[in-house]
Amino acid sequence: MRKRWIFLFFIVVLGVIGFYAVTKMNVVEPSSANVSNLTQIDEAYKLIRKESVHETSEDQLVAGAIQGMAGSLGDPYSTYYTKEEARMHKESLSDSRVGIGAEITANSGRFIIVSPVKSSPAEKAGLKPYDEIVQVNDERLEGKSMAQLLSLIQGEEGTTLKMTIFRPSEDRHIEVSLTRAAIAMETVHSEILQSDDQLLGYVSISLFGEKTAEEWQKHTSSLMKQKISGLIIDVRSNPGGYLRSVEQVIGSVVKQGSTYAFMQNSKGELKPLETVTNKEKLTFDEQLKRVPIVLLQDEGSASASEVLSGALKELNRATIAGVKSFGKGTVQETWPLLNGGELKLSTNKWLTPKKEWIHGKGIEATLNVKQDALYHMELPPLTGSFEEGDFNEQVLYVQEALSKMGYQLKRTDGYFDRETAEAVLMYRKKKKLAQEPIINESFFSALHKEMVEYKGNNQNDHQLQMAIGYMLKNIK
Repeated sequence: MRKRWIFLFFIVVLGVIGFYAVTKMNVVEPSSANVSNLTQIDEAYKLIRKESVHETSEDQLVAGAIQGMAGSLGDPYSTYYTKEEARMHKESLSDSRVGIGAEITANSGRFIIVSPVKSSPAEKAGLKPYDEIVQVNDERLEGKSMAQLLSLIQGEEGTTLKMTIFRPSEDRHIEVSLTRAAIAMETVHSEILQSDDQLLGYVSISLFGEKTAEEWQKHTSSLMKQKISGLIIDVRSNPGGYLRSVEQVIGSVVKQGSTYAFMQNSKGELKPLETVTNKEKLTFDEQLKRVPIVLLQDEGSASASEVLSGALKELNRATIAGVKSFGKGTVQETWPLLNGGELKLSTNKWLTPKKEWIHGKGIEATLNVKQDALYHMELPPLTGSFEEGDFNEQVLYVQEALSKMGYQLKRTDGYFDRETAEAVLMYRKKKKLAQEPIINESFFSALHKEMVEYKGNNQNDHQLQMAIGYMLKNIK
């Protein structure tokens, strides 16, 4: 049976589905035949089928047993996918999909955001790495499976849902609204940055999907034709993807036959992974192997993007700028099962060229620079009208944004106090809004526009500016 190496945890991407009629299952008398060669399994199966007041089917029990076995490993990346989940899993790195665009992993019954995909509904709503999803619409998630979470999230393009998430870094719960959308499947974007009479190529990779290597080849070929002096590769918030895709990217910038990582199986045996020229019949510009490179990463850079940063760092091919990466050092393989589902297991560790295992530790940046507080802040869609004395999540976002803009606020807990009212008045005056100490739609609109413009200005991206400055210094 075919198996695939994947580095991605699970991207919540949902195809358009129809409605299903809910019908009562017929009660089937339990078979006296054994269902396995394990006495305990057979005993439990027969007891459940005979004595439980909850109606169930053989398929449900088998699926539950497989889920239980995978869960007993204590590995959040080993899991069982039902037939429907397996379908969505295959679609997660395909050329097109509809969904919210968030990388989610299940850990001890908790659903954790690893990273939102760039420009996705999840990113626009302000979801961040390590956020925990605790509620979808009115449904709490305690005791629910990944399948149940997906059934709550799935829907048609253009429809909305609400999520309550817990943000550990702020020790608080936040409610966000998301609109399901078609996720653009172009994973590579590029542009020319001009500074001090030098042309620098900038390439961002949002994830390593099916066509990423082809997109990388197209974008880098175009940049090299413009005689760039250096290349900045941005894998910030890149959650991972296919090994074959990241291998092609690495192979285009290092010497042929370079060992870019090692696979280590359960017996401790090491297998070197080497770059192979033209493995996917792609022709890369040879100048890519010589142009200076700075790679940008952050805490949302995980898995396959860490393979890239680890390889370029230890092969002395690039300088790493940003902050420490996520730290996922295991590789999963998937096997199709007879019931249409899939079993995904962590079968290998992957190690850097110097045989370092980065699992739980991440890869340290060479140039450590934190992002600007305001630039890093995500402002979700805000609505409503609030005045002094109100206490609301929307007010909290406004307080945080104003505080990061330099307004003097002692409270950033969502309580609309006198000091907040004064800051609101000052901001309204600055934006030439009606002079009234309230937060309303016109206020939200002005604040959102300013945030978008601020984040759209590369000068406010401290990590990118560090990369540009370092590049120019070393080119000269």
